[in-house]
Amino acid sequence: MSAYLDMELLRFTTAGSVDDGKSTLIGRLLYDSKSIFEDQLEAVKTASERMGNDEINLALLTDGLRAEREQGITIDVAYRYFATPKRKFIIADTPGHIEYTRNMVTGASTADAAIILVDARNGIIEQTKRHSYVASLLRLDHVILAVNKMDLADFSEDIFNRIKSEYVGIARKLKLKNVHYIPISARDGDNVVNRSENTPWYGGGTLLYLLENIPIKEGLDELPFRFPVQYVIRPQKDSFHDYRAYAGRLASGKIKVGDKVTILPSFMESTVKAIDEGDKSIDKAFAPQSVSIRLNDNVDVSRGDMIVKSNDIPHLDANISLLVCWLNHRPISVGAKYIIRHATDEVFGIVKDVYFKVNINTLENITDDKIVRMNEIAHIRIKTSKPLKFDLYAANRITGSLVIINEATFETVGAGMIVESLEEQTYSI
Repeated sequence: MSAYLDMELLRFTTAGSVDDGKSTLIGRLLYDSKSIFEDQLEAVKTASERMGNDEINLALLTDGLRAEREQGITIDVAYRYFATPKRKFIIADTPGHIEYTRNMVTGASTADAAIILVDARNGIIEQTKRHSYVASLLRLDHVILAVNKMDLADFSEDIFNRIKSEYVGIARKLKLKNVHYIPISARDGDNVVNRSENTPWYGGGTLLYLLENIPIKEGLDELPFRFPVQYVIRPQKDSFHDYRAYAGRLASGKIKVGDKVTILPSFMESTVKAIDEGDKSIDKAFAPQSVSIRLNDNVDVSRGDMIVKSNDIPHLDANISLLVCWLNHRPISVGAKYIIRHATDEVFGIVKDVYFKVNINTLENITDDKIVRMNEIAHIRIKTSKPLKFDLYAANRITGSLVIINEATFETVGAGMIVESLEEQTYSI
């Protein structure tokens, strides 16, 4: 059991245009890897028969919403879990429509890899570029271009190579790190879990083999230590008369008793006296553990502060440069005021400038339109009511991201990734 719990976890997302076969691919992965319970399979068989299908419609394994099943499309982000003897997996099946860009950003935000599907008959289309841009924006380590429906293209090597050649140029432009290319048929299972005899010209591994073997980037515990304080614990009991601890979850890094730390934003210094996990004390903690930290000095610490190691201080600034994906039907505009939630901190922020929006179909920057609408991505600058304690998103996803909240309705209206300021480096593809 412990060996199973210690298995590596790979999070990946799927993306593609409508009818490219995302849900069918996930269904095929689950089915051929024997990760489906019998009652689930029976339910899918029954639903397939009711819809008039002659064979099992594996897409129904992930299309959970009734509207999705009726329309044959994915509307919301569907999460699925499965495991093989080598790894555990969490899949985010995201919509292909342009009006659901926000859903893809949500699904890909925690992923290590993205599978982007392309219909072999249609080749690279605008949605392919859009999904690739989001993968680049979110700094995904691996992109797998799965050329699907090869059975409808006579398993043509020329068609596969033409699509691959075109995508190589896109990947270079977007600075995608590791791109893998694979010809598949999700419906029939070619090169998904088992190698296909229909592609003797393809020398690579199956999709599952790739998912089981691509390296996962260094863990959160290898990044600089960041501990956003959620709560100050001071029990009102005689038995805990002098007890004072700071509770939270390690956003990244590791900490041990005796380490020298700095509290931000006050820059007061102390050393770690003890680390408590539940009702026991431990010598060290690693991200993403939830612990309580006690310090040797009686310093002033409150919710929203951040404890870091004294030799590795993050950025502190009230002028924040962001790439933002707008999630709300009310557009963002210069001068608008919002609540900014970053880690455990919550401040007010004003939009000071919209540098440019990104046309995610052509990958061009739009500088003459300052109104950012739902599903649009833009580079903006905000001024916060007090400095945030952050890392750049490229260095640390947790402390480099934030959410924007409407102060009147408390709706989450935007997801932001902190980047270098426009004066230092223009984020242009």
